[in-house]
Amino acid sequence: MDIAVVGNGVLGLSIAVEIARRAPKLKIAVIGPPGRTLAASMAAGAMLNCFGEVTKYTHQHPAAEAKFAIARQALDEWPAWLDRLCDEIGHDAAALRASRTEGTFVLLSGRSGHLAQENFQAMRAALIKYNEPHEQVDPQDIEGLDPSPSARPSHAVHLPREGAIDARAVVSALEAAACRHGVHILPATVQALLADADTVTGVQLADGSTLSAGTVILAAGSTGSALADSVLPPGATPPMLHGNGLSLLTKRTAPHRAREVLRTPIRAGSCGLHLVPLAGEDQEYIGANNMVTLHPAHGPGVGDGHAFLRQICEHLDQKIASSQVTQWLHGARPMSLDCFLLIGESSLRGLHFATGTYRDGFHCSPVIARHVSDTVLNQATTNPNFDWFTPKRLPIQTMTVEEAIAEFASHEVDAAYEYGLALPFWLDSETVAQHSRQRARRVHEELDELVALPPDNLMALQGLTASEGLADLRLYLHAARAYHQKPTQAAAV
Repeated sequence: MDIAVVGNGVLGLSIAVEIARRAPKLKIAVIGPPGRTLAASMAAGAMLNCFGEVTKYTHQHPAAEAKFAIARQALDEWPAWLDRLCDEIGHDAAALRASRTEGTFVLLSGRSGHLAQENFQAMRAALIKYNEPHEQVDPQDIEGLDPSPSARPSHAVHLPREGAIDARAVVSALEAAACRHGVHILPATVQALLADADTVTGVQLADGSTLSAGTVILAAGSTGSALADSVLPPGATPPMLHGNGLSLLTKRTAPHRAREVLRTPIRAGSCGLHLVPLAGEDQEYIGANNMVTLHPAHGPGVGDGHAFLRQICEHLDQKIASSQVTQWLHGARPMSLDCFLLIGESSLRGLHFATGTYRDGFHCSPVIARHVSDTVLNQATTNPNFDWFTPKRLPIQTMTVEEAIAEFASHEVDAAYEYGLALPFWLDSETVAQHSRQRARRVHEELDELVALPPDNLMALQGLTASEGLADLRLYLHAARAYHQKPTQAAAV
């Protein structure tokens, strides 16, 4: 093979299709298990949201602004990307188009925490700054919105250019398009990457067989880090964590469902509640929560699932309680240590990364596929925003350690209230905040490195003092400092 794409989710398939369109003579294989276990794509609500994902952090650092610029470009490109995909799959195009939901309502619940309120205001500021079409609406006029009285939205904004599409339908269409372009779909699991000196040479499959390839594209989501570690020098690339999410497909039994996406701003824990109407009069997608772990999880926690389902009913639509669950979905969002993308060629010649997308992989897939294809085919790249996200880097620092500790405490306080915390009148949230700051400070002290961890990932680490996981992270940070401060000597090791 000329190119082996490791990962058969939306990014891996999109990249394979884009390369095959441009270079039909190349032999390309997409490798991944048919069940796509833990794949974020198969559990995604596939919301085509850019401004709906804005947070107060979006414009606080150039890397965050670059990521937002990629998302804005994807928002513009999705209509043409979808049209071309529909042309390539022929008679199935009508069903794919029908799975698209146009329009998103972003709702600020009456029980929103401070973070959700700040993110909602940041979204409105971005809408104005970039002249994005939007409209402030009366929440009472939104069809299908029926929260509990205590959670009725105080504000709502309609985003006509944003919406959603059925993730599972898109993945199926991409696989069909890949086959039509001659891409070989290999239903297998990659066990290891193969390399010779400083160049990748292929992959080894779980059955022991090997596949030679001059270029390997690692689009295996949150599991890709473990594969890369065996062939890259220690500290060369930020490690991956797993953002475990729970979502559901449901059959509605109550009348008056939503006709457009209903969602909250990003809340504590860096995830927003959302309700997505699917094709058919009674099919809906409900998502999502986000629990970060250092290692792949077998599934979401029972307590997390309970809280998530209760909040969906209370904040968006009480009638969801009578809906019938047709499928439970669980996936792992690919999260790098700094929560930024890992896109581009690694320190091992021929090994390219396409992961670390966290919540934005599906939405940004057309733009990422084009950029990775440009790089692999040695064509001119015209998107400098990706320069920030090379895998050959130290973790990007967007705040100081003290700021990271304070932000973690803010997330913990908001999450505690969202999960039902009630304090007597003589206590306030400072009690929770102080405890959270102590835990976050302990993690940073144990790491013994001047690195500020994002609140998202601190949640996974704050209970791991002196554990094997925290020790592994400490080893990575020491190796990363040595490798990137002396790249010539480190590369020769």
